Amino acid sequence: MNRSEINEIKDLLASPKNIVIVPHRNPDGDAIGSSLAIYHYLKNKGHNATVVAPNDYPYFLKWMPGSKDVLKFDMQNRQSKSAIDEASIIFLLDFNALHRVGSDMQNTLEGFMGMFVMIDHHQEPDAIAKYLYSDVSICSTCQMVYHFLEKLDDVEAIDANIATCLYTGIMTDTGSFRFPSTTSTTHKIVADLIEKGANNARIHNNVYDNNSYGSMQLLGRALSNMVVIQNLKTAYITLSQAELNEFNYEKGDTEGIVNYALSLNGVIFAAIFIEDVDQQIVKISLRSKGKFSVNKFARAHFDGGGHDNAAGGRSEISLDATVSNFLSILPSYKSELLNSYED
Repeated sequence: MNRSEINEIKDLLASPKNIVIVPHRNPDGDAIGSSLAIYHYLKNKGHNATVVAPNDYPYFLKWMPGSKDVLKFDMQNRQSKSAIDEASIIFLLDFNALHRVGSDMQNTLEGFMGMFVMIDHHQEPDAIAKYLYSDVSICSTCQMVYHFLEKLDDVEAIDANIATCLYTGIMTDTGSFRFPSTTSTTHKIVADLIEKGANNARIHNNVYDNNSYGSMQLLGRALSNMVVIQNLKTAYITLSQAELNEFNYEKGDTEGIVNYALSLNGVIFAAIFIEDVDQQIVKISLRSKGKFSVNKFARAHFDGGGHDNAAGGRSEISLDATVSNFLSILPSYKSELLNSYED
């Protein structure tokens, strides 16, 4: 995003407008955090801003300031479409292609006659936005929103609500600041957000210390289902729909479980396969260490993508068939897996 484009955006935002903010389907902390941060920023500037999420999101993110005002497209369809129809600008946050919002909302967005502003850190963004801010080297979209406000010469507009939302997204997308994408710049931004009112201890507790009894039992089942393939430095976990139902699964209960597999000594590639009977798919989360790109793996085999060390995908065959397919693919990556690990 060059200086000329920034000046054009400044001009666009100089007078009140109807603006919609859209995160991806099944939004995570970075998607909701960046969306709510932009929401508060625009509201404070006098705009009529609305966050329209494709669907619901985990309970451990619903404490965030402004969460109660988020519309869910799948449940509040009429209100959501009305907000989109009346908007002149739509911000697309934390995703790089319209199919990431689901087919129904995708159709609605494809008919939008206004302009898109995309802020995202995933690889290979589609050419759908008039204004695109894309940087795959940045740890989170929330950090990019901070830089976006820097570009607008308006970092001082960050209040406690905006700081809280941005801190949450940076914290969750960096695995509490431990992933390689966490830089000294990230820590400087986080320090500024704390100074501006983000309560780091409370945010961490709200996100990570808010588990239900059922979610902890489900974690136990997931760990007991873990399989390690030592000669390929790989571990994977399965969860069937029956197992989800047994432990009263709620959206968000499986968040982060794949990282337990990646934490095993000697493992550099981890996967979790979660059956979703309602959507008739198997949801897949992939994580890696070192140079092994799960983004390329997901794009090649599971209709997905993401980052080099964190990606997702899906399968439309059964859970058992999906795992069998995964196991048949793995040996062809043996050389990459054995040579990927970085101390």
